[in-house]
Amino acid sequence: MNLKRHRAGIFLLALGLFWVAYPQGLRAQGCVVAHSVGEVGGPDSEGGYLAPKHWQLTLDYRHLYSFRHFVGSVAQEYRQQGHSEVRNRVNLFDAGVTYQITPRFSVEGNIPMEWASRRYFIGAGSLGNGVPGVDLIGDFGLSGVGDISLAGQGWIWDPNKNPSHNVQIGFGVQMPTGRDNIQSRFVAIPGQPAANYTADYSIQPGIGVWAVPVTVESFQAINPSLQAYFNGSYLVTPSETNGVANVSPLGTPEPAQDAYISAADEYLLQLGVAYSVRSVKGLTVTGGLRKEGVPAHDLIGGDEGFRRPGYAISFEPGVLYSTHKGQDLITANIDRAIYRNRIASVPDMQLGTHGDAAFADWLWLASFQHRF
Repeated sequence: MNLKRHRAGIFLLALGLFWVAYPQGLRAQGCVVAHSVGEVGGPDSEGGYLAPKHWQLTLDYRHLYSFRHFVGSVAQEYRQQGHSEVRNRVNLFDAGVTYQITPRFSVEGNIPMEWASRRYFIGAGSLGNGVPGVDLIGDFGLSGVGDISLAGQGWIWDPNKNPSHNVQIGFGVQMPTGRDNIQSRFVAIPGQPAANYTADYSIQPGIGVWAVPVTVESFQAINPSLQAYFNGSYLVTPSETNGVANVSPLGTPEPAQDAYISAADEYLLQLGVAYSVRSVKGLTVTGGLRKEGVPAHDLIGGDEGFRRPGYAISFEPGVLYSTHKGQDLITANIDRAIYRNRIASVPDMQLGTHGDAAFADWLWLASFQHRF
């Protein structure tokens, strides 16, 4: 075997095995939504690698509506039947700029923005001891700029000599520029004026701590029309919590382990194939799997604080359309969740409990890229 010829394929296979075998997760949909959009595929077949001293503008959009509750992998159907499900709507928009310094190395900056809402129902007496005294409906809506990130990335092998396979590794810094403690109006006692309460962390634009994003992008051409790809990202959060108090609007006490919001790691993995439709110039169809989640245990730092760890696996079909000789690229994906699991957090383990989380059935993704 010519090892040099097949090295990217071997590495891609290893990454695929890692995706299947990795235990429990390294943020998932809904109540534990990831603050990233994710891309699909390798260098576009029309545009190829970004040329040195050129720029690329990328606009990404992500939408989800979560309402289906899980404890472990078991759906809590009674929540919908009793109309007590939490409903999260999240619209995430990312604007990024990449500058290619050399054929192998580039730098990029990313600014996210979010529009989100959260609606929930608390049945009378559902919290015990007659709390609350009557049915309550809470609505939170907020928006804002998220956490800005800067990163450097490089292809392992020279792009000029490897047009059909390569692996790109990236490292960066994510700054806590997004607010993590936005408040909204909530009527805790029917008939009384609304008061300000901090919205749930799942719809806050920022996570409140410094973090280190690590990314991998790889591709392998199988034949002139077919390409396999793997993309992965992991957000390392060294801090244990972000210092925001985990306070219930109803005043019910939280355990000491859940007193503050956890600064949790999050990840995204994508594995699939892309097929170039020769009869339609610039059109590529893709199909694969997407896994995103929040771990119970972080790579660095402590694990206490309130978090909803878990992960979702989705089938991810999509299309890519390249035009203007590869200068512009439009992508669209509609993901369907096929497996969801709200795993136990460290406080859950300590207290002998197992909280739930709401997940989405569908995830809508779109992007536009322009090179200049």
